[in-house]
Amino acid sequence: MLQQVMTAPGKIEFREIPTPEPQPGEALIKIMKIGVCGSDIHVYHGEHPFTSYPVTQGHEVSGLVEKLGEGVTTLTVGQKVTIQPQVVCGECYPCRHGKYNLCESLKVMGFQTTGVASEYFAVDAKKVTPLPEDMSLDEGAMIEPLAVAVHAVRRAGDVTGQDICVLGAGPIGILVAQAAKGMGARRVMVTDVSSLRLDKAKECGADFCINTKEKDFGEALTECFGPDKADVIYDCAGNNITMGQAIAHARKGSAIILVAVFAGQASVDLAVLNDHELDLNTSMMYRAEDYAAAIELVNQGKVSLAPLISKHFAFKDYLEAYKFIDENRESTMKVIINVQAT
Repeated sequence: MLQQVMTAPGKIEFREIPTPEPQPGEALIKIMKIGVCGSDIHVYHGEHPFTSYPVTQGHEVSGLVEKLGEGVTTLTVGQKVTIQPQVVCGECYPCRHGKYNLCESLKVMGFQTTGVASEYFAVDAKKVTPLPEDMSLDEGAMIEPLAVAVHAVRRAGDVTGQDICVLGAGPIGILVAQAAKGMGARRVMVTDVSSLRLDKAKECGADFCINTKEKDFGEALTECFGPDKADVIYDCAGNNITMGQAIAHARKGSAIILVAVFAGQASVDLAVLNDHELDLNTSMMYRAEDYAAAIELVNQGKVSLAPLISKHFAFKDYLEAYKFIDENRESTMKVIINVQAT
């Protein structure tokens, strides 16, 4: 079978290796679709701090169960599935208390351990999540980033009836906005400096889309939600400008959730944070319950994934996919790799 390997930043090879045989407790998955994540682009540029080379990438995935190892009874051959890409120890404090997304020895497929970018992939069956038969394989490959959004929304507790602000209209920001509305939020405001991205957020159901190059964030927050402003602000851009906006203009006593991987060293106004008794919280990946909720949101029609798919590339054109993203950063949302013909 073919396996993708990034041998160095910007360099991808394809190697012919034996198709793995599933061991007891494992499932062999025929990989169909892989989504390209912003973190994959960091690896492509040699800018990911926790990834060394060579590395086989891929962690947003959909596929079909090809074969089952001894003892696996939770899956059936031919079933549509996705994979949770975390590799955890199961022994540290977070793991023992159900928070394995915070494992002290966390590894993620495609970064610190082998990713799914091959024609077949053998994996612990416990990491395999079945997908509804009527869900497309493209949608299945986007359950992972949607689970990121679901987990982030849940970090603020129950958002039913609340007004939500999302800073950043990239794929995760738009998924957070959709997930929040799907989980009961009253209204959602999305900000960005790209009109193209804001148009996509509007297409995906955002109530207010604000270009902060053209409109003051604080004024927009009050105009959209009134003097009570937002109940929760999610920072899905992750830089000093957006976090500065959130802290400066959040309603006193409200919450800010950092979702994005923060770019560089943070310069946070702790005096205002303290004086306004703001809850500054963070979100890290997801757990199985977030995958289940993500699938249910798509099934119920509360989250639309298809509008976020920008382009497809063949498996052997992996490098071209990265080049396309680099050349079309503002207009590109999600690129999908077609590993095998459908």
